[in-house]
Amino acid sequence: MIIYPAIDLRGGKVVRLKEGDPNQQKVFSDDPIATAQQWLAQGAQWIHIVNLDGTFATLNDNARILEAVAKFDVKVQFGGGLRTMNDIERAIEQGASRVIIGTAAIEQPELVSQAIERWGSECVAVGLDARDGKVATHGWQTKSKVTPLELGKQMVERGVIHALYTDVNRDGLLQGVNVDATAMLAQETGMQVIASGGVGSLDDIKRLKATGAVAGAVIGMALYDGRFGLADALVLAEGKDVS
Repeated sequence: MIIYPAIDLRGGKVVRLKEGDPNQQKVFSDDPIATAQQWLAQGAQWIHIVNLDGTFATLNDNARILEAVAKFDVKVQFGGGLRTMNDIERAIEQGASRVIIGTAAIEQPELVSQAIERWGSECVAVGLDARDGKVATHGWQTKSKVTPLELGKQMVERGVIHALYTDVNRDGLLQGVNVDATAMLAQETGMQVIASGGVGSLDDIKRLKATGAVAGAVIGMALYDGRFGLADALVLAEGKDVS
Protein backbone atom coordinates (compact mmCIF):
# COMPACT_ATOMS: atom_id res chain seq x y z
CA MET A 1 0.00 0.00 0.00
CA ILE A 2 1.37 3.40 -1.01
CA ILE A 3 1.19 6.42 1.28
CA TYR A 4 0.71 9.78 -0.42
CA PRO A 5 1.41 12.82 1.80
CA ALA A 6 -0.78 15.62 0.50
CA ILE A 7 0.15 19.15 -0.46
CA ASP A 8 -2.96 21.20 -1.20
CA LEU A 9 -2.05 24.45 -2.93
CA ARG A 10 -4.01 27.68 -2.78
CA GLY A 11 -2.48 31.03 -3.48
CA GLY A 12 0.97 29.45 -3.48
CA LYS A 13 0.55 28.22 0.08
CA VAL A 14 0.02 24.79 1.65
CA VAL A 15 -3.50 24.70 3.04
CA ARG A 16 -6.13 22.24 4.25
CA LEU A 17 -9.86 22.69 3.84
CA LYS A 18 -12.60 21.16 5.97
CA GLU A 19 -15.02 19.11 3.85
CA GLY A 20 -13.68 20.86 0.76
CA ASP A 21 -15.11 24.20 1.90
CA PRO A 22 -12.92 27.11 0.65
CA ASN A 23 -14.25 29.20 3.53
CA GLN A 24 -12.86 26.73 6.09
CA GLN A 25 -9.18 26.99 5.28
CA LYS A 26 -6.10 26.65 7.43
CA VAL A 27 -2.67 27.64 6.12
CA PHE A 28 0.18 25.33 7.17
CA SER A 29 3.09 26.69 5.15
CA ASP A 30 4.10 29.52 2.85
CA ASP A 31 6.72 27.25 1.26
CA PRO A 32 5.26 24.19 -0.54
CA ILE A 33 8.65 23.16 -1.90
CA ALA A 34 10.14 22.99 1.61
CA THR A 35 7.08 20.98 2.66
CA ALA A 36 7.73 18.48 -0.12
CA GLN A 37 11.35 18.20 0.98
CA GLN A 38 10.13 17.48 4.51
CA TRP A 39 8.03 14.53 3.29
CA LEU A 40 10.90 13.30 1.14
CA ALA A 41 13.23 13.35 4.13
CA GLN A 42 10.77 11.12 5.98
CA GLY A 43 10.71 8.54 3.19
CA ALA A 44 7.91 9.53 0.82
CA GLN A 45 8.12 8.01 -2.65
CA TRP A 46 4.98 9.73 -3.90
CA ILE A 47 3.53 13.17 -3.15
CA HIS A 48 -0.10 14.05 -3.81
CA ILE A 49 -0.45 17.66 -5.00
CA VAL A 50 -3.85 19.29 -5.43
CA ASN A 51 -4.15 22.61 -7.23
CA LEU A 52 -7.14 24.01 -5.35
CA ASP A 53 -6.94 27.23 -7.35
CA GLY A 54 -7.42 25.15 -10.49
CA THR A 55 -10.32 23.33 -8.90
CA PHE A 56 -12.01 26.62 -8.07
CA ALA A 57 -11.09 28.12 -11.48
CA THR A 58 -8.79 30.75 -9.98
CA LEU A 59 -5.73 32.08 -11.78
CA ASN A 60 -2.59 30.74 -10.12
CA ASP A 61 1.10 29.96 -10.44
CA ASN A 62 0.95 26.50 -8.89
CA ALA A 63 2.42 24.89 -12.01
CA ARG A 64 5.76 26.34 -10.95
CA ILE A 65 5.50 24.45 -7.66
CA LEU A 66 4.61 21.18 -9.42
CA GLU A 67 7.62 21.60 -11.68
CA ALA A 68 9.97 22.27 -8.77
CA VAL A 69 8.76 19.32 -6.67
CA ALA A 70 8.85 16.93 -9.63
CA LYS A 71 12.57 17.62 -10.02
CA PHE A 72 13.20 15.89 -6.69
CA ASP A 73 13.56 12.11 -6.44
CA VAL A 74 9.82 11.58 -6.00
CA LYS A 75 6.73 10.79 -8.07
CA VAL A 76 3.94 13.35 -8.09
CA GLN A 77 0.25 12.57 -8.33
CA PHE A 78 -1.40 15.81 -9.44
CA GLY A 79 -4.99 16.98 -9.66
CA GLY A 80 -7.20 20.02 -9.56
CA GLY A 81 -8.88 21.68 -12.53
CA LEU A 82 -7.63 19.27 -15.20
CA ARG A 83 -10.51 19.52 -17.69
CA THR A 84 -8.86 19.50 -21.13
CA MET A 85 -6.17 17.53 -22.93
CA ASN A 86 -4.03 20.68 -22.83
CA ASP A 87 -4.40 20.84 -19.03
CA ILE A 88 -3.31 17.22 -18.71
CA GLU A 89 -0.45 17.57 -21.19
CA ARG A 90 0.85 20.63 -19.34
CA ALA A 91 0.80 18.83 -15.98
CA ILE A 92 2.64 15.81 -17.37
CA GLU A 93 5.20 18.02 -19.13
CA GLN A 94 5.77 19.80 -15.81
CA GLY A 95 6.60 16.51 -14.17
CA ALA A 96 3.42 14.84 -12.91
CA SER A 97 3.80 11.05 -12.91
CA ARG A 98 0.02 10.63 -12.65
CA VAL A 99 -2.83 13.06 -13.16
CA ILE A 100 -6.23 12.92 -11.49
CA ILE A 101 -9.29 13.65 -13.60
CA GLY A 102 -12.27 14.55 -11.44
CA THR A 103 -15.13 16.69 -12.74
CA ALA A 104 -14.24 15.96 -16.37
CA ALA A 105 -14.70 12.22 -15.79
CA ILE A 106 -18.44 12.90 -15.52
CA GLU A 107 -18.80 15.82 -17.89
CA GLN A 108 -16.33 14.65 -20.57
CA PRO A 109 -15.74 10.91 -20.08
CA GLU A 110 -14.19 10.73 -23.54
CA LEU A 111 -11.34 12.87 -22.16
CA VAL A 112 -10.41 9.99 -19.86
CA SER A 113 -10.25 7.59 -22.80
CA GLN A 114 -8.13 10.02 -24.81
CA ALA A 115 -5.72 10.60 -21.94
CA ILE A 116 -5.24 6.87 -21.36
CA GLU A 117 -4.74 6.27 -25.08
CA ARG A 118 -2.05 8.94 -25.20
CA TRP A 119 -0.21 8.49 -21.90
CA GLY A 120 -1.22 5.03 -20.66
CA SER A 121 -3.35 3.85 -17.76
CA GLU A 122 -0.54 4.21 -15.20
CA CYS A 123 -0.46 7.97 -15.78
CA VAL A 124 -4.19 8.57 -15.30
CA ALA A 125 -6.44 8.27 -12.27
CA VAL A 126 -10.05 9.30 -11.83
CA GLY A 127 -11.34 11.11 -8.78
CA LEU A 128 -14.40 9.46 -7.30
CA ASP A 129 -15.30 12.07 -4.69
CA ALA A 130 -18.45 11.26 -2.77
CA ARG A 131 -20.79 13.51 -0.83
CA ASP A 132 -23.79 11.75 0.72
CA GLY A 133 -23.26 8.75 -1.55
CA LYS A 134 -23.12 10.68 -4.85
CA VAL A 135 -20.12 11.87 -6.84
CA ALA A 136 -19.29 15.51 -6.07
CA THR A 137 -17.80 17.74 -8.77
CA HIS A 138 -16.53 21.30 -9.31
CA GLY A 139 -14.39 21.42 -6.20
CA TRP A 140 -16.98 19.31 -4.36
CA GLN A 141 -19.48 22.17 -4.61
CA THR A 142 -21.89 20.29 -6.91
CA LYS A 143 -23.45 16.88 -6.31
CA SER A 144 -24.17 14.63 -9.30
CA LYS A 145 -26.78 11.90 -9.62
CA VAL A 146 -24.27 9.07 -10.07
CA THR A 147 -22.67 6.97 -7.33
CA PRO A 148 -18.92 6.37 -7.09
CA LEU A 149 -19.48 2.69 -7.89
CA GLU A 150 -21.51 3.48 -11.01
CA LEU A 151 -18.94 5.97 -12.27
CA GLY A 152 -16.12 3.63 -11.31
CA LYS A 153 -17.52 0.82 -13.44
CA GLN A 154 -17.95 3.20 -16.38
CA MET A 155 -14.34 4.29 -16.02
CA VAL A 156 -13.07 0.69 -15.94
CA GLU A 157 -14.70 0.19 -19.33
CA ARG A 158 -12.57 3.11 -20.55
CA GLY A 159 -9.36 1.46 -19.36
CA VAL A 160 -8.97 3.15 -15.98
CA ILE A 161 -7.04 1.17 -13.35
CA HIS A 162 -6.34 3.88 -10.75
CA ALA A 163 -8.94 5.78 -8.74
CA LEU A 164 -8.91 8.17 -5.81
CA TYR A 165 -11.90 7.79 -3.49
CA THR A 166 -12.62 10.71 -1.18
CA ASP A 167 -15.44 10.79 1.34
CA VAL A 168 -15.95 14.57 1.25
CA ASN A 169 -17.98 14.56 4.47
CA ARG A 170 -14.87 13.35 6.30
CA ASP A 171 -12.17 15.33 4.53
CA GLY A 172 -10.03 17.44 6.83
CA LEU A 173 -11.96 16.41 9.94
CA LEU A 174 -9.63 13.68 11.29
CA GLN A 175 -12.64 11.52 12.16
CA GLY A 176 -11.51 8.35 10.43
CA VAL A 177 -11.32 7.24 6.83
CA ASN A 178 -14.25 5.43 5.22
CA VAL A 179 -12.53 2.04 5.07
CA ASP A 180 -15.59 -0.02 4.12
CA ALA A 181 -16.64 2.19 1.19
CA THR A 182 -13.08 2.37 -0.13
CA ALA A 183 -12.55 -1.39 0.03
CA MET A 184 -15.96 -2.09 -1.50
CA LEU A 185 -15.21 0.21 -4.42
CA ALA A 186 -11.90 -1.58 -5.03
CA GLN A 187 -13.45 -5.03 -4.78
CA GLU A 188 -16.46 -4.23 -6.98
CA THR A 189 -14.51 -2.47 -9.75
CA GLY A 190 -11.14 -4.22 -9.62
CA MET A 191 -9.42 -0.82 -9.67
CA GLN A 192 -6.41 0.22 -7.61
CA VAL A 193 -8.31 2.52 -5.25
CA ILE A 194 -6.54 5.10 -3.11
CA ALA A 195 -8.32 6.19 0.06
CA SER A 196 -8.59 9.89 0.85
CA GLY A 197 -10.43 12.03 3.33
CA GLY A 198 -10.53 11.62 7.08
CA VAL A 199 -7.35 9.71 7.89
CA GLY A 200 -6.80 10.71 11.50
CA SER A 201 -4.69 8.02 13.15
CA LEU A 202 -2.31 5.17 12.49
CA ASP A 203 -5.22 2.83 13.17
CA ASP A 204 -6.80 4.10 9.94
CA ILE A 205 -3.69 2.98 8.07
CA LYS A 206 -3.78 -0.42 9.76
CA ARG A 207 -7.44 -0.90 8.87
CA LEU A 208 -6.92 0.08 5.24
CA LYS A 209 -3.95 -2.27 4.96
CA ALA A 210 -5.91 -5.10 6.59
CA THR A 211 -8.57 -5.01 3.86
CA GLY A 212 -6.05 -6.32 1.34
CA ALA A 213 -8.00 -4.36 -1.27
CA VAL A 214 -6.94 -0.74 -0.84
CA ALA A 215 -3.97 0.38 -2.95
CA GLY A 216 -2.99 3.50 -1.05
CA ALA A 217 -3.92 6.36 1.24
CA VAL A 218 -3.63 10.13 0.91
CA ILE A 219 -2.81 11.75 4.24
CA GLY A 220 -3.13 15.46 4.82
CA MET A 221 -4.46 17.04 7.97
CA ALA A 222 -3.25 14.25 10.29
CA LEU A 223 0.36 14.88 9.24
CA TYR A 224 0.11 18.65 9.40
CA ASP A 225 -1.65 18.45 12.75
CA GLY A 226 1.07 16.18 14.15
CA ARG A 227 -1.23 13.24 14.88
CA PHE A 228 1.50 10.85 13.74
CA GLY A 229 4.66 10.84 11.67
CA LEU A 230 4.88 9.96 7.99
CA ALA A 231 7.65 7.44 8.69
CA ASP A 232 5.35 5.38 10.94
CA ALA A 233 2.58 5.43 8.33
CA LEU A 234 5.02 4.17 5.70
CA VAL A 235 6.07 1.28 7.96
CA LEU A 236 2.45 0.23 8.59
CA ALA A 237 1.68 0.45 4.87
CA GLU A 238 4.35 -2.18 4.29
CA GLY A 239 2.59 -4.49 6.73
CA LYS A 240 5.19 -4.09 9.45
CA ASP A 241 4.70 -3.05 13.08
CA VAL A 242 5.70 0.35 14.39
CA SER A 243 8.25 -0.09 17.16
